[in-house]
Order: sequence, then structure tokens, then C-alpha cells
Amino acid sequence: MLSLRRLLILATGLASLVSARSSTGNSVLVVVEPKRQDDFSIFFEGLKDQGYELTFRAPKDEKPAIIEYDEAAFAHVVLLASETKNFAQDITPQSLVSLLDLKTNLIVALSTKQTPLSLLAPEFSLILPPPGTPLISYLPKRDEPASLIPIVPTKKDATQILSSQAPIWFSGVPQALGSNPLLVPILHAPAESFASEVDGGSADALVDSAEKGGEGLWAGSQLSVVTGFQSLNGARVTWVGGVDLFTDELAQKDISKGVKSGNAQFARDVAAWTFQESLVLRIDKTEHRRVNTTGPSEQYTTNDELVFDAYISNYNPKQGTWEPYSDLKDLQLEFTMLDPHIRTALPPVRGVPGKYSVTFRAPDRHGVFKFVIDYKRKGWTHLHSSTTVPIVPPRHDGYPRFLSAAWPYYAGAISTSVAFFLFSAIWLAGEVREPSKRSGKAAKTE
Repeated sequence: MLSLRRLLILATGLASLVSARSSTGNSVLVVVEPKRQDDFSIFFEGLKDQGYELTFRAPKDEKPAIIEYDEAAFAHVVLLASETKNFAQDITPQSLVSLLDLKTNLIVALSTKQTPLSLLAPEFSLILPPPGTPLISYLPKRDEPASLIPIVPTKKDATQILSSQAPIWFSGVPQALGSNPLLVPILHAPAESFASEVDGGSADALVDSAEKGGEGLWAGSQLSVVTGFQSLNGARVTWVGGVDLFTDELAQKDISKGVKSGNAQFARDVAAWTFQESLVLRIDKTEHRRVNTTGPSEQYTTNDELVFDAYISNYNPKQGTWEPYSDLKDLQLEFTMLDPHIRTALPPVRGVPGKYSVTFRAPDRHGVFKFVIDYKRKGWTHLHSSTTVPIVPPRHDGYPRFLSAAWPYYAGAISTSVAFFLFSAIWLAGEVREPSKRSGKAAKTE
């Protein structure tokens, strides 16, 4: 019979296999109307099973505060009060932007009504339709209302974030995407769907919005219904077009006979990405040196052969640890002075997990240069590293004594010297003739 201690160790090990932890913390503040809290029990219980500590707060309550003493009180904030028009003083568009600066992650659910959260969306390059115009679709044929749409994730969606391609139920507003490169479209609208004024909206307002905004018609798969945004400091925000996506009703509602809804797993995947469980990378350290040396130099010389190494790790949410990661195939290194002088691939090193290395020749130009890694891919953590090094000309005794390219000049100088020596030798060593005697007749004449 196993002892109690062994049973506890076994239980802890099994729990570690199913639990997941965020790389930034496990405290979550959920802002939701108390009367609707039970509507999201599956979503909340799933977060608790993963090890998150949930704190609930009504939209108009002042406590617990989101920011205290200019520090974020929670690692993550979930805003499910999509139809609330009046929030507490610390829940404003400005305070939510401040949370991002403090590296707090957000999940924001939108509504077809005009709310303060709707006013915040344009700050993230999201363009919302006029109030009262949800997304509808009459295909496929079904008994549900046209505003309740089954959506099947496709290759156009963020497949690296979603662990399942099961169809999900969606009811809410679409979002037209701006040109911001920090946007991460997670789930697009179906091609046959469009925004319509079925919820008290105005058809004229919808047309005017399309004409003034320049984004074209509110229709088709160009629209997004769930959109992520990752700031430069790593904080993530996910905009969900409708709060019903997280409800127990849609999580338990079958898509069709024999086809179960994927809402529960989809909500879990969205939370995992937003809370920085998945697709999280970091640069542990970087190193640089000359070829055939072991340590870095304070400065390098033009045309030196340089070696640059970077060590990258990936976060494992099940173990809560960082592990070496060698699966980046498109990592690049730039050697810059204002503009990149060298841009080269930074491939992984075989046999050394997490290490990327490249060897290159320093440019034939002196100045202050930087080793720069700037890796930005949709969904993944942005990797940025910058190391400054000076490049100096060779010393006076550092130049080569002879240059192969100057051999014509060497030959000309040597040949001229040899010719002058031979001419001088011949001139000096040549025969000296005495002047001939004049004839006697010429002497008498004188």
C-alpha cells in the first residue's frame, strides 16, 4: 500500500500534467455583471483548473482596484460586461491602455451597443460597424436566428493559436482590420456573412460608415470576429465580437446532429494565447566575439571575422519553465549603423538546443555598429535585442606590408631603380677616350 507521502507526490505530478501556468502570473480579474456570472461557469472553471486565481468584480464596483500605486494589481483582466455603459472610474479607455504599458493582458468582449469599450477599439486599428448592426448569415440553413452563426476555422485563421478546428457558435459584431502590423486575426467571419441592421441599427448609417471609412462593404471573410493585438512590450489584448461565445449555452449547444460545439476549447485557446501561455519566446542571452577567440572584445577592426550567438527559449505552460527552442527557421541578424550594412540568416546550431549562431565579416567601414535581432511574426512574442560595438580602422602597424594588388607599382618602382643602377654603372664604368693630336699644319697656322 502506498504511503500518504507517495500519494501526494503522485497527485502533484498528475496535476502538473493537466495544469497550465501563464508566463506573466496567474491572477485574473473578471469584470462581469453578478447576475450573468453563472452563464460563464464552464469558462471560469476551466481557468481555475489550469491554476488561475479568479477575482470577480461588478462593472461599477470600485474594489478591487485594477491599478494600485502605479502598479498593475492583476496579471490579466477579462471584461465580459459588454453591454455596460457606465463603468467605475478606474475602468476607462485610458486606464486600459495604461494596463498594457504595465504588461497586463486583456480579454475584451464587445456588444452591438455603443459602450466605452467600443470607443477603445479604434485605438487598436479595429473599425466597428455602427451600433445595432451585428454579423448575420443565412447559410447554412438552420433553425437558429441568422445572427447566431456557426463558424469553422480555416487556414486563413490563426491555426498556430487554435488547437482544434471544431466549429464554434458566434453572435456579435464583426471588426474591419486596419493596417497595424501588431494585429493578429484569430477568427475570420464566413465568406457569406455580412453586417446588418437587425438589432435596431440604421441602414443609412451602415452605408455611410462604409463610404466614409473606406473599408468597403461590411461583408465577407475580410472581416474578423476575434482579433488579437500584441504590443511591443509583449502585452496581449484579444477583442471578441460577442460575449456569448464564452457562455455555457453555446459551449453545450450542438452545431448539428452529431457535431459538438468547439466553443469551450476555442475560449480556452484564446485565453491561453492572451495570458501568454502559448507562443511565448524570449532571448536568454547574446554573445559576440572574433573567430577563434572565446570572449567578446571591447572593439573590433574593419574586416574582422565575427561570430554572433543568440540563445532563445520557449515557455512550457505545463511545467511552468523555460526550455531551449531551436525551431525558428527564419531568424535574422542585422549589423547596423543607422541602416543595416549586413543582414544575414541566424540559423540554429545542431546539437546545441536553443543556440543560434552566424559568422560574418565586419564591413570595411569604421563607426558605432549594433548587433540587432528584430523578430516579429503573427501570434509569436516579439524578439528584440540590440548590442552596440565600435568598429575601428586598423592600427598603423596593423596594415599588411605588401599588397598583391600593388604588384604593378612594385614592379615599376623596382624596374626603374634597376634601370637607373645599370645606367649609372655603365656610365661610370664606360671607356674614356683621349682627344686626338692635331695635325702639324694646323699648329703652324696657329
